[in-house]
Amino acid sequence: MPDSKSSRSSKLNKMRRQPQQARSQERVQQILDVAEQLFVEIGYESATTRAIAAQAGVSVGSIYQFFPDKEAILKALAIRYLQKQYQRFLDLHTPAAMTLPLRQYVDQMIDVFDQFYTDYPGSRAIFAQLLDTITWSKIEKIDDFEYQVIDELARFFHARAPSLAISKCERIAMVITKTITELLWLSLGGDPEFRQDLVAETKLLTLSYLQQYLPESAPE
Repeated sequence: MPDSKSSRSSKLNKMRRQPQQARSQERVQQILDVAEQLFVEIGYESATTRAIAAQAGVSVGSIYQFFPDKEAILKALAIRYLQKQYQRFLDLHTPAAMTLPLRQYVDQMIDVFDQFYTDYPGSRAIFAQLLDTITWSKIEKIDDFEYQVIDELARFFHARAPSLAISKCERIAMVITKTITELLWLSLGGDPEFRQDLVAETKLLTLSYLQQYLPESAPE
């Protein structure tokens, strides 16, 4: 008998119908925008698909054309945030980043992730609800974003320290990604002073760890 959670997460891993035309894509974005607003303002449980449809100006049937249920909408919102977050991370890795002193690179890398939560305050509510509703590790596409970050970091570390095997760089990148993600998430639960202090400690911890493997400056 298949695991019910696995069956549910399999259903959530794709939308019911992928929007192809611009009009359909706009409708999906409108549904997501309204759902996000309602999830943040009144909570996930209170925000019914009927309420989402009414505020988005579409029929409930229109929602079900693209999303099999409310959990699928929640997952789509999380993926939209992760796409934005990942793009910011990629934008950090310019050719100029290769020449930055290690301390400056660490500062910029952690600031990119921390600033994301400042620019998109609703993301915390969406991610928190996702963790409460669905087993994160079973949502393949969401898990993929983390490993994309790890792969990108590993390539960057290998370029800065060519003597390190790529497999070692991958393990270093995994430690860094997991550590930063957990500590920054923890920082969001405190007041501004706590968050600022924890971000500073995260930078110090990350720098101290990377200094064991990477040179202070990139190879010439």
